Amino acid sequence: MKFLDSAKIYVQSGKGGDGGLSFRREKYIEYGGPDGGDGGHGGDVIIECVDNLNTLIDYRYQQHFKAKPGVAGMGRNRSGARGDDCIIKVPPGTQVFAEDNETLLADLVNLGDKVRIAKGGNGGFGNAHFKSSTNQAPRHFNPGQPAEELTIWLRLKLIADAGLVGLPNAGKSTFLAAVSAAKPKIADYPFTTLHPNLGVVKIGSKDFVLADIPGLIEGASEGAGLGTRFLGHVERTRVILHLVDCTSQDVARDYETVRAELEAYDEGFAEKPEIVALSKIDALTEDVLKDRFNELKQVCGKRPLMLSAVSGKGVEEALFALIRHIDNTLAEEAADNAEPAKPWQP
Repeated sequence: MKFLDSAKIYVQSGKGGDGGLSFRREKYIEYGGPDGGDGGHGGDVIIECVDNLNTLIDYRYQQHFKAKPGVAGMGRNRSGARGDDCIIKVPPGTQVFAEDNETLLADLVNLGDKVRIAKGGNGGFGNAHFKSSTNQAPRHFNPGQPAEELTIWLRLKLIADAGLVGLPNAGKSTFLAAVSAAKPKIADYPFTTLHPNLGVVKIGSKDFVLADIPGLIEGASEGAGLGTRFLGHVERTRVILHLVDCTSQDVARDYETVRAELEAYDEGFAEKPEIVALSKIDALTEDVLKDRFNELKQVCGKRPLMLSAVSGKGVEEALFALIRHIDNTLAEEAADNAEPAKPWQP
């Protein structure tokens, strides 16, 4: 299955059914009177969050979605049937934007979340609705209200607990493959990863979801390389693992490059918890590795971890650091959502 995180679709609700124009005709009844029923309500277009999807690939092959119109009213005071709703199913983490791709209409994070994106038209009144003592044979009825139609953008932001960031070939895919059952493409050239990968990591008695994001390069915020197209997938993460390749000639500059692109994309990344780690440490001698460690420590202002996904050295330490940050963030969110205790009263 291909990964698709953005799709443009056209939606249209159902038109309301017209009111009925009818008069009662029965044998031996001289004055029947009006009996046109009301039209049915047009169907709505609803976007629903479901759990059996993880990409928007379905909307590459179908871009038009229309709800059913309401049925017109009929004689004998029969109201028209309501039109069927059109349900558009999306994975958790999907955002709905207007046609300008900037105005946020809805953010569907939790399973079962629903939003009505286009309302069906109301059905029109039949002529029976307009009868009165002064107008006993009305020939007037209301047409159904028109449908709503609009073009929207669906944008997926993966729901992951932790995210991997770094320059191309920093070892992100190798790390993900080493700690989970995910099988991302791994090769010795830049931009091996062209779309995000997810893996479930189990450490001790706990597990969490780790996202591998395609590498960033200098100028990504201005569209260089793959740009910042996939950075939205780490916006919802609770912690970032920033991998820096220790075989680089300037690890400090590599770190600053990625940090600058993250902050250029969204200032919120500056406040997100970050774990910095030197990767591929099995490729250098102890003396060179010590120099790279000190360079990175000075620029990031914290003690970086040291790991090798190939040999497994330092990997467990990094995973425990991630789970600690995730647990702390969950505890803070639970405390913020908790209702304040009411003072005791006799």
